[in-house]
Amino acid sequence: MLYQIANGCVRFGADTILEHINFEIRNTEVVGRNGCGKTTLLRLIAGEVELSKRDSDEDIFIAKAGKPTIGYLKQVAFEDENITVEEEIRKVFAPVLSLQGKMEQALLEVEREASEENVKRYSALQERFEAMGGYHYDREFDGLFYSFGFRDEDRSRRMAEFSGGQRSKIAFIKLLLSKPDIMLLDEPTNHLDMAAVEWLEQYLKNYNRAVVVVSHDRMFLDNVADVVYEIEYGTAKRYPGNYSHFVETKQADYEKQLKDYTLQQQEIKRLETLVERFKNKPTKVAMTRSKKKAIEHMDKIENPMAADVRTFQRSLKPALESGKNVLFVRNLEVGYDVPLARISFELKRGEKIAVVGDNGTGKSTLLKTLVGRLPALGGEFGFGVNVQTGYFDQESAQYASAKDVLTDFWEEFPDLTQTEARSALGAFLFTQDDVFRQVKLLSGGEKARLALCKIFQRRPNLLILDEPTNHMDIVGKETLENLLKAYEGTVLFVSHDRYFVRRVADKLLELRAEGAAFYPFGYEQYAEERAKRREDGEDKKAAFRILPDRSGEPVGRATAPGGSTAAASGNSGKNYFNPGKEQAKRERRLAKLEERIASCEQKIAGLKEQWASPKLAADYVRLNELQQEIDAAEEELEGLMEEYLELT
Repeated sequence: MLYQIANGCVRFGADTILEHINFEIRNTEVVGRNGCGKTTLLRLIAGEVELSKRDSDEDIFIAKAGKPTIGYLKQVAFEDENITVEEEIRKVFAPVLSLQGKMEQALLEVEREASEENVKRYSALQERFEAMGGYHYDREFDGLFYSFGFRDEDRSRRMAEFSGGQRSKIAFIKLLLSKPDIMLLDEPTNHLDMAAVEWLEQYLKNYNRAVVVVSHDRMFLDNVADVVYEIEYGTAKRYPGNYSHFVETKQADYEKQLKDYTLQQQEIKRLETLVERFKNKPTKVAMTRSKKKAIEHMDKIENPMAADVRTFQRSLKPALESGKNVLFVRNLEVGYDVPLARISFELKRGEKIAVVGDNGTGKSTLLKTLVGRLPALGGEFGFGVNVQTGYFDQESAQYASAKDVLTDFWEEFPDLTQTEARSALGAFLFTQDDVFRQVKLLSGGEKARLALCKIFQRRPNLLILDEPTNHMDIVGKETLENLLKAYEGTVLFVSHDRYFVRRVADKLLELRAEGAAFYPFGYEQYAEERAKRREDGEDKKAAFRILPDRSGEPVGRATAPGGSTAAASGNSGKNYFNPGKEQAKRERRLAKLEERIASCEQKIAGLKEQWASPKLAADYVRLNELQQEIDAAEEELEGLMEEYLELT
């Protein structure tokens, strides 16, 4: 156990946000509705808020094993907006660079006087430097920088030039490079495309410290979590396993408790009926007394509170049926000054097509072009007969108006009565006084619901949606999934939420740097196709594994009994020593090692050159493969160098 909260409670004024929180950190995930207290829990762990005092006999405390470092990913303000992003990120390496300076000074002392004390001091510093990753921090910096979609030319850009999403990524890179004992991540996948999310999943799986994640990305939770804490009605409950297992377990627990509660209530009612029937009969006094005691002594089973599943409740039936051919796109070039992509596909009535791809490949630009927000740079497209579109864009969550919700909605639909307008808004959770709140004061998720409410009121037969789930919690996403699956119209949507894509899309359009690809099937088969595309890169890794050379002698290091490391040798079965023969063998081996070292260094240089190529800046999968190849090659080189030094 690294960190523990026992019977915790957090209050802000008269509002109780969390209570009876029992929480342990090993490697954990946290899920729950928007506004349920997840972020408050992270702030409590990070030390930004304190436990509230309660009148209770329970022990209330936070316990830690040692002094764990805690890193918290959140929106941050950078101290100096005029320094470059490389300078900002490299602040993380200040302790390593300081130690490197001390190590260089100690080396000078050794060169001046190779005393035992000086050598010991230098060796101790070198061991600390290696343990802190001092020999690899440049490579780690490059790996994370490129994996988050940055390019070489971004290194020299000032911090003030980056967007909010890019700044979040920079803060994320700094957090990952700092390698805290407990990493707190609040919606870490929000600004990442599919390839970057998949890369992050692998990184966190291999992270050898604790991670606590607040996320609404269900596939991310499935792939990373080994424990789920759900926060509901202000308290937390622990579920071992990933997100899917949590959903199954929670439903099974609810059904069992409901069944047990129902049976117990039936028994209580039966006993109370007997007592009421015979309470005035002298011959039944003993019996009625025993039934009363039976009721009093029962361990009462609580009525299980239904899950907090309040969400928008609205079906969508198109006002008019479109023709069979809804949309054609032929060699359509989309972009601003320069085409980002050239795209061809057809959309038939009732189809639900997801547009996927890395950031910057033109997904949102395609949708904006189709709805007339941007001009086409080439090619053509056209809509079929009776097509009526409803468009949801990412800016919907930033929409600001000084009008209240009811007025803002009513002005777009003036023919509605006030009752009809409030009923439409109520279906999207704008009830009672909520309709009198100013639109500009709504959260991103509330603004998204308002935009969807307007779209649904128009009852289009073609929905064009750009990241509709970005500001929704899991219940909201599931509601929209079910609604779109039942929708009789046609859907074209952009989403980075793989779980949402898997549930809704029956076809996929992928935009890549080399062009667009159409897949006439759903996400699972698409994921298999993507995996096949990576097979060539996987095969290449084998060339960098430590293998025997042609003479049959192992190249690299071998582990001796007891776990110590020794140079690999092919003559362990001989029990005699011939100095001349051993000298000749050593010289042959040294010559062979020199060749192998030169070849290995050349190989590493070539891989690093590929890695630095701007063409691969957004190809996170290939960058990750190259990183693994470089690691394997450098490990091989390290083994070769150790053997060479021992032989010399």
